[in-house]
Amino acid sequence: MRSAVYPGSFDPITNGHIDIIERTAEVFDKVYVAILQNSSKSPLFSVEERTELIKRVTKHIPNVEVVSFDGLLVDFMREKNAKVIVKGLRAVSDFEYEFQMALTNRKLAPEVETLFMMTHASNQYLSSSIVKEVAKYKASLDGMVPKEIQADIYKKIDEV
Repeated sequence: MRSAVYPGSFDPITNGHIDIIERTAEVFDKVYVAILQNSSKSPLFSVEERTELIKRVTKHIPNVEVVSFDGLLVDFMREKNAKVIVKGLRAVSDFEYEFQMALTNRKLAPEVETLFMMTHASNQYLSSSIVKEVAKYKASLDGMVPKEIQADIYKKIDEV
């Protein structure tokens, strides 16, 4: 079975993330959407909340499993017996950082490949940070995140 891991913070998940997940699921038998538990960041949503939101918006994709991990991605890859990391790119600016991470992961785990996938052009501007900023001012999130999680985002923004 060919499996891939699509890692990220997904705070919150956006239509750009979903685009990459759907397309990755067409190529691989199993896709782990892996939520990084990063102790150096202060996410808006807890890992449990992000897991629930992602499960809700990917329930139509049968070969996707939403999980979380802490520590090195390559250790998680070995745990899941996955050989491919999928990283979404919006623009050339994303490539520099992701290329550095890919080389680091390759050094730590030569058996693991990183595949870069460009997001659809309509999502190139999109980031979780932009979604949070737009929600903060109660502007429309249409086209940025799925309708079924918009209320969750507005509610969470109001709580902070």
